[in-house]
Amino acid sequence: MNVEQAKMFLEFFVPGLENEIATTKKVIKNVPNDRMTYRPDPKSMSAHELAWHIASTEVWFLDAIIKGKFDMSSEQAAPAPSTVEGILNYYDTNIAALLPKLKAMNGEDLAKVVSVFGMQFPNVIYVNLLINHSIHHRGQLSAYLRPMGAKVPSIYGGSADEPFQMEAAGA
Repeated sequence: MNVEQAKMFLEFFVPGLENEIATTKKVIKNVPNDRMTYRPDPKSMSAHELAWHIASTEVWFLDAIIKGKFDMSSEQAAPAPSTVEGILNYYDTNIAALLPKLKAMNGEDLAKVVSVFGMQFPNVIYVNLLINHSIHHRGQLSAYLRPMGAKVPSIYGGSADEPFQMEAAGA
């Protein structure tokens, strides 16, 4: 991949990433603090573990992409906050700090081949992997919400709790 292609991929991925970040915040925000230990099966992560995994892994991924190196010793090094608000604060603060750095990356750093988990891709491709990872785990967490007595927000369309609404023409 050349540097121009790498920048083009970044420009393509960033709006999608920004939309997914907003949706991730909506899902995590709906986790009730008094039901954070909920898990649908003993093999499943608890709602708390899953919300933290999503938030901390997105931060770790973005940081690794920006640095051009995946440091496995720093993955989820921060302790998990005990509340939904704490997780969201961590997520908001770190994403807000990292997103401008991602957007400012040059083509050379984005095109550089980076290794992680036995994969070797141009660095920019890991933005898409980050998005897919988040969608996967956010889907799991959203499936926990209703059994926990919480509302399921609109994700890619309406839900029974947050119906789809058409925007007014010209809005």
